[in-house]
Amino acid sequence: MNNRLDLALELISAAREKATEIGVPMVIAVVDAGGNLIAQQRMDEALLVSIDIALNKAYTAVAVKLPTHELAAVSQSGQPLFGIHNADGGRIVIFGGGFPIKRNNEIVGGIGVSGGSVEEDMLCATAAIERL
Repeated sequence: MNNRLDLALELISAAREKATEIGVPMVIAVVDAGGNLIAQQRMDEALLVSIDIALNKAYTAVAVKLPTHELAAVSQSGQPLFGIHNADGGRIVIFGGGFPIKRNNEIVGGIGVSGGSVEEDMLCATAAIERL
């Protein structure tokens, strides 16, 4: 890939292929290392609420440098990051579907997928990450 937009579109394509395969319309967002949107697509019939959720999952993965499902475990009551979902204007998502995008062990962006169950969102996001 020569640029960030090409990479983002390739990742979105891979996630969409998996979403089509499992029959769940998704919203897929890709952000850069600063959490800024590069590209986002909403499949026909995907939930409207998933537009913000997908973007915020991608943002969260970059902001905390963790997949969002890993953040979920440490943000529950009694855990060290309890309440983090209220940080950053409420943009932090603490359930699965967001992953950092790494190149040479450096975070270069994030992907967020929303529209199905947490497991389905993670499956589609993982399909995109594996495309790298």
